[in-house]
Amino acid sequence: MVGFWKYLFITLQVLSSLILIGVVMSQATKSEGLQGTIGGKSESAFQGKPGFDERLGEITKWAAIGFMVMSAILAYAVH
Repeated sequence: MVGFWKYLFITLQVLSSLILIGVVMSQATKSEGLQGTIGGKSESAFQGKPGFDERLGEITKWAAIGFMVMSAILAYAVH
């Protein structure tokens, strides 16, 4: 039964890494044009709802946490 859990966690780690790569690649860079140098972040700070970039940032954070947890579990289980 140990082999089943190991392969399940490996599959979950691969999925979380693919999600993390996809989300990071879909984000806009912070220095796109002059907007990044002339305070582009301040424009979105006055909006009521979080925009698309802020949501991508949250998804990135949780995908990275998931990837790190899966990595820690696999490091402990394989060793």
